[in-house]
Amino acid sequence: MCEPKTILCYGDSNTYGYVPSTGLRYPENVRWPGVLRKLLDEETQQGGERYVVIEEGCNGRTASVLPEDEPWKDGRPYLKACLNSHKPIEWVVLMLGSNDLKHQFHAKPQDIAGGIRWILQTIEEFLLDKQGYCPKVLLVSPPLVGKGIEESPFADRFSEDAIEKSMKLAELYEAEAEAFADDGKGIQCAFLDSSKIIDPSEIDSLHLMPDAHEKLGQEIAKILLQK
Repeated sequence: MCEPKTILCYGDSNTYGYVPSTGLRYPENVRWPGVLRKLLDEETQQGGERYVVIEEGCNGRTASVLPEDEPWKDGRPYLKACLNSHKPIEWVVLMLGSNDLKHQFHAKPQDIAGGIRWILQTIEEFLLDKQGYCPKVLLVSPPLVGKGIEESPFADRFSEDAIEKSMKLAELYEAEAEAFADDGKGIQCAFLDSSKIIDPSEIDSLHLMPDAHEKLGQEIAKILLQK
């Protein structure tokens, strides 16, 4: 029997499964990686390939900036150790960028996209060396920051301009995905604009409700199974 193919889901609190009403964690079957796992298991039962889904979501994780008060939340230095721990990896589903919009970082959308570019380059170069081939990547632009962010429990961390900045990420991320898909060096990079299928909760204008996790997991499963 063939070894299952590993799918690494690398993200922040919306990959971790943060519950906007309590700050706790959704159960496995509610979180979008859990939804993805269930759908892939169904595919396996119908005679498809076997998969293992690795959940690497961390509350507060960033893509382009160093949180000086909690440097371990920088998604860049941990990346290589994570990739090496879980190789061989067939797919990386990457959804980061929301936390970079916190006003303390003063990050421009182009800066955040630059962090995503660094992460994609690292995935390409590191895994080509360590496992002998590049994985496929699904780059997901994060949900938009909701219009109620100034009344959110996170209003002390996100100012109103985070809304406009979040609206610019999808176009920039798609350009990064296309650049890697066309470079001919290794990574096959697909793109998903999550804002076209889900919205953040009205509770905190940042985190996802169960129905959004379900929709996101379904869409990601569809893309992975088509590639």
